[in-house]
Amino acid sequence: MNSRCENCIIRQFNSLRAMSKEELKRVSDSKISKTLKKGEALFQEGEKLDGVFCVRDGVSKLSKLSANGKDQIVKLASKGEVMGQRAVIAEESTNLSAIAVSDMEVCFIPKEVISNTLECNPNFAVEVLRHMAHDLKEADDVIVNMSQKTVKQRMAEAFLYLKKNYGEDSEGFLTLTLSREDYSNVVGTATESCIRIISEFKKKGLIRTSGKRIGVADERKLLDLIEGF
Repeated sequence: MNSRCENCIIRQFNSLRAMSKEELKRVSDSKISKTLKKGEALFQEGEKLDGVFCVRDGVSKLSKLSANGKDQIVKLASKGEVMGQRAVIAEESTNLSAIAVSDMEVCFIPKEVISNTLECNPNFAVEVLRHMAHDLKEADDVIVNMSQKTVKQRMAEAFLYLKKNYGEDSEGFLTLTLSREDYSNVVGTATESCIRIISEFKKKGLIRTSGKRIGVADERKLLDLIEGF
């Protein structure tokens, strides 16, 4: 579990790839490896973060509590992603909570190491900016999606997104199993509506289910629904 940052393949996916050998060695000497069980919190909205988290394995949901007390899932962070960068760099409390949706392995990198490297390594600063800009673009897309697509369209998109990004198991079900409540928090609807839509999709042969597990049965029909046909 406790491998050196210099040898870690995960860093190719994030801003750490712009660090020099010496800088990576400093990160490696100061990082703390953690394992989380499904359902455990990495950090909560409003918390002050003393560093960032690099995901080595597993998936975390990043969510924000809305005024009506319901969670809105903003993003799923998986292998290679760094969480908490914005809060640490802006020196603000984090505006999101991070909860493990599967068992996870993460590395915690203290704030000082990140700040020092930002000051000394312009390439690293540019990479961090690039990743933050990408997150901003994703957030814009989510806002447009929420306002222009129906709940059913967003639901169909969620299934195809999970299939494309996390794959299927040997029986053809989505590898990442989300709860019905998580699905409702992804698409921004009540859990009851989400359960109704899942059973409607199942009746129409768009998806198949087995307990909590969901499988994409007809990708073409789901795509047609998203496109508004």
